[in-house]
Amino acid sequence: MDLRSLILVLSSAVLALSSFVYGWKFVKKRNYLLGIEMWVVGTSATNAIVFFATESQVSYAISHFFDEFSRGFGMPIIAVAGMMVVTHGYKPSIRVDVLAFLASFAATFVLIGTHFFDAVLPYYFVAMWTLLSIYLAYVIKRLLGVGAVLQALAVLVALVTSQSIASIYDFYKIPGEETNVFFNFFTLALNTWAFFMPAIYFAYCALERARGEDLALNRVARYSH
Repeated sequence: MDLRSLILVLSSAVLALSSFVYGWKFVKKRNYLLGIEMWVVGTSATNAIVFFATESQVSYAISHFFDEFSRGFGMPIIAVAGMMVVTHGYKPSIRVDVLAFLASFAATFVLIGTHFFDAVLPYYFVAMWTLLSIYLAYVIKRLLGVGAVLQALAVLVALVTSQSIASIYDFYKIPGEETNVFFNFFTLALNTWAFFMPAIYFAYCALERARGEDLALNRVARYSH
């Protein structure tokens, strides 16, 4: 294994670890939308490790599928629905969670399993991630409103870096991509997404605490009357 492949394996491992750890934290909070979506990213990263280490085409296909799933549906739709628990009081049922994943997996099969959408697929992914970024801007506003400045800053960094990656993913190739050890697209993307996971988790926790405090104050005010 050459140095470039080693760096890619390590970057994939960082993303896998970040995704599985913070996915588990969300599952413990019973937020299965965010938790399982992060595990999907972790599964993609795990297969990326195998691909970069062995050039296994099966691992590449699995990693590619889950990557397209997360870019097209997992993060822009499922993760946003999960975050809406603390931003809008949304309470999805297990049935809704399951249907959301099944529908998104089916849609991903259609998108990448046929060639009908090939010409518009890159623009679709950018559009979906842009919608996610708009929602994250709203999350930042909410975080600032509850005094969670550090969490807001982390989400801002996650927003800017992930939107930059999404915008060039299918459109721009970094010069020397095939041989550059550190400054290559996949290394940047993998580490960007690895940072994205804890940024979202700690933002969620901050808004969850603020929401709990608001509910407690409302109960006190109601009982006092």
